Amino acid sequence: MRLQGTGTGIPPWSMAVAAMMLIQVSNALSVSVIAAIGPAGTAWLRMCFGTLFLWAIARPALRSIRARDIPNLVALGAATGGMTTLFLAAIDRIPLGTAVAIEFLGPLTVAAIASTHRRALIWPVLALAGVVLLTEPWHGDIDLVGVGFALAAAVCWAFYNVFTQRVGDRFSGISGLSLTIPIGALLTMPFGLPQVVTGDFSWGVLGLVAGIALITPVVSFGLEMLALRRMTHSAFGTLLSIEPAFGVIMGLLLLSQSPTILQVIGIAVVIVAGIAAQRGGIRDRLPGVASDTVTAHVPAPNAEREPGRGPDSR
Repeated sequence: MRLQGTGTGIPPWSMAVAAMMLIQVSNALSVSVIAAIGPAGTAWLRMCFGTLFLWAIARPALRSIRARDIPNLVALGAATGGMTTLFLAAIDRIPLGTAVAIEFLGPLTVAAIASTHRRALIWPVLALAGVVLLTEPWHGDIDLVGVGFALAAAVCWAFYNVFTQRVGDRFSGISGLSLTIPIGALLTMPFGLPQVVTGDFSWGVLGLVAGIALITPVVSFGLEMLALRRMTHSAFGTLLSIEPAFGVIMGLLLLSQSPTILQVIGIAVVIVAGIAAQRGGIRDRLPGVASDTVTAHVPAPNAEREPGRGPDSR
């Protein structure tokens, strides 16, 4: 599968930054939808629309699925659905930037554990100190439930990273994404559908969710795929470490959530820990993939097989 734009002069880091910004824009826009149909309802509809858009772009290679692929696909779909639902539940209670920083503890811990240096385990501890500055528990007004949702989303993100690597070794790029997003939608339906039915549902809400789903996962993760085709995983992982800052920025611009000086310092600490944890903690994929890697069926007359990262759906 060849995606247009990989040969352009656009720097890959700029596509990665644009993707991170779009992800946080979609999260900020989801807050108003959450007020109408709840976090689970919002997450479920986002994944439903994401499935429709992805399947319109690329027909999933269902016949290529082997029995040994199913556990990894289901695990990644469950991690995706849980991560999305729990994160939206978190931002319903705590500021967006704080939720992003707490959730980032998941992949940061995975990167530290995967590092060849045991001293890398200090970075999740440092990031945790940054989170303490962010939540300011000494004020006594911390929302423990919201923090709990964000921590649970962090665990899901950790598992998501692990199974993304496994699925990414088998299904290239958008093919894996088009298989796991529907699984996430199916697994979260028991939680999301009741909130949609009993919530303040309207056609306006439906249109807004469709627009958010077009931003994430379709456009934002499409940009991530293009960026990853021209960046190592280490470079991308290091760049990903600044995502908590984008959460703060979008929370300020779109939700009027102003951080304190200590919270800004906390975000900086998390970012530094994230960058440091990437050293030796991410496996880089060389050009070319395993011989049994499967690509999606994209309606293009001259489709080619091309390496890519596995599904991504935060």
